[in-house]
Amino acid sequence: MTARRSFAAASLAALAWVFLLVAPACLAAENTDESDLREFRIGMTLADLPRTGYRDFVCVADPEHKLADWSGYLACPADAGGRREIGFRYDPGANPNPRYNLPDDGTKVAGHPVRLSLLLSAAGEVVGLRITTDPDAALYLHKKAFLLADQMMARYGREGWHCVKAAPGGDAEPLGGVFMREHCEKTTETRHLVLDRALYRRPGEDARHFVNSTAILIESAAAKP
Repeated sequence: MTARRSFAAASLAALAWVFLLVAPACLAAENTDESDLREFRIGMTLADLPRTGYRDFVCVADPEHKLADWSGYLACPADAGGRREIGFRYDPGANPNPRYNLPDDGTKVAGHPVRLSLLLSAAGEVVGLRITTDPDAALYLHKKAFLLADQMMARYGREGWHCVKAAPGGDAEPLGGVFMREHCEKTTETRHLVLDRALYRRPGEDARHFVNSTAILIESAAAKP
């Protein structure tokens, strides 16, 4: 148990200075009034979506269904709200920001390996953008996954978030004395933001096998339930 706590404590201590070094530069690179992420913004149409720079298009609800490009979105299953969700990756060969998205590290947002998807209406309007940290990332990157939530809050302003925090218990216990299971939402004039993050270990598991994640949904304020 002592070895496990030492590993977890050392990992969390290392994350503190990594976040201070990495976060400001990444936020500056993505903090614009025109977009939510790179060229993407809620409300753009199918015709506005970039024709280059992205690849590996797939229906999120049916991962076996691959797409040639954005235009195949109607072939994807619709959710209860009629939205089609398309997963995609950055094309490293057309990467405009190599400092933060190195080809060998895959698709990244603010320095974190992620899985990305767009949600489109039946009419082809972008009504949502989902960003989820990649659980298959290398350990040294996976350990930082919960920090993407802080960068998200800084991007859209730290005021106005309504958060609910869960307590340890059942299938989740603290990792090195730290426990996070948090759901947050914020609504602005134009956006409804949903943020979930977690950092904990399951009872009986080795400290190197832990849950560490951030899941982000950015959608139109009109989509708020």
